[in-house]
Amino acid sequence: MSDACEREQRSEKCASPKSASATASMTLASTALESTGGQHQQQQQHQRQVELSMESDSAAPSTGPAAAGRQQQHQQQLLHFHDSDMRELREIKQLLWGDSVREDVFRRWSQGFEFSDVEPSALVQKQGGPCAVIAPVQAYLLKIIIMDMPGIQLTKLPSDKCQSLLIEALCNILKNCRALRYKIVTLQRRSTKERRLTPPTTIDDASEASELTIGIDAATTVDDPTAATAAAAAATVTGNDAMLLTRLNLELTPEQFHDRLHTLHFDHISEVARYYMDNYSQLSHTYGVLLFMYSVFLTKGIEQVTSDISDTSEPLIHSTYGYGAQSLINLMLTGHAVAHVWDNEQDVGGLKLRGICEQSDIGFITLMEQMRYCTVGSFFKNPRYPVWVMGSDTHLTVLFSNEKRLVSPETPSETGRRIFKSYDPEGNNFISSTLLRDVLAALNLVSEPA
Repeated sequence: MSDACEREQRSEKCASPKSASATASMTLASTALESTGGQHQQQQQHQRQVELSMESDSAAPSTGPAAAGRQQQHQQQLLHFHDSDMRELREIKQLLWGDSVREDVFRRWSQGFEFSDVEPSALVQKQGGPCAVIAPVQAYLLKIIIMDMPGIQLTKLPSDKCQSLLIEALCNILKNCRALRYKIVTLQRRSTKERRLTPPTTIDDASEASELTIGIDAATTVDDPTAATAAAAAATVTGNDAMLLTRLNLELTPEQFHDRLHTLHFDHISEVARYYMDNYSQLSHTYGVLLFMYSVFLTKGIEQVTSDISDTSEPLIHSTYGYGAQSLINLMLTGHAVAHVWDNEQDVGGLKLRGICEQSDIGFITLMEQMRYCTVGSFFKNPRYPVWVMGSDTHLTVLFSNEKRLVSPETPSETGRRIFKSYDPEGNNFISSTLLRDVLAALNLVSEPA
């Protein structure tokens, strides 16, 4: 292992993450939806990946042909992951935005995770846009509050606790993807001039704008996962992140944004939480919501996402109005990008259409059901925690209650009704006698004769 790696290991041991004390807040997130895209220039050969084993991390420095061979093999592995990630990101961009990205839609989606001055843990949406991401994140924030901090005084939460609460909520959403490895999308250093949302106010601002990054991490050559965290913490502008983001307030075009997407791999969710703690500006700067959305898609995997969606002919973000599709909302809520809100599969005109496959942590209800445009299944109506995302024709809103008795595990009677309905998609309240055996088998009521 090289001296540089040893130094990174020592710096990683010295780095201590911020305490992640969970906190709480009452919140109502009412929102609409939109977003954007571009293609990636493969400029860097160094990719921070969490692919080194603990043995290779702790091994003593070695020289000779064997060590050189291992180093070359590792570099090839990093390049392979880099190329694979960039290919997936291009496919994710196409899936989200379609063939082109409207710049006005992209600008409305370009915001970070920002808390309200009135309700300390309530997330703010600045323009009609990314509620397909913000509302589920808000819902998971409330879930943590209800379960872990009963009776907390919501209006007196310090900002650092709200930040740790946000990071815990994001990690919950990533865990729902049930992936072997977590792939976090970040932005590279600036390589071209960006347009300012506001002009520099001083000569110093103008000179800093040409030198500094947009609140992004600078550790772009670190291969080791834990060293990546420590090096990113050391190299990122940390103490003055908020001030710099306000002063620099730069704007990327969709093409510039997608050209500099960069990935980090982590084996454990605790490493992801630590990375976000050390690089909180990744979440709070102008593109925090977009970067997290891409991280969820990349962690889930493009193949699994497209398999869940089935029909990928339409982009998940509307090209004109910018609202998010139900598949995007479901992915954020459940880890599955299915397009429907009913339970399990339904046979519609001979097509097997997939819905929610199990009771969700967070519920979903919609005014569209009252208008008979859709039917929400019991898995969404009766979630594990009393928190629901409520949809209308233009908004998503988060509803919650401290009364935990509003939700409960599914009773045998509810299980029977749900399974019966899955064989009665038209709601006739009867099924063919030929399906009776299948229904009984699904209920585990079939016993073979001895």
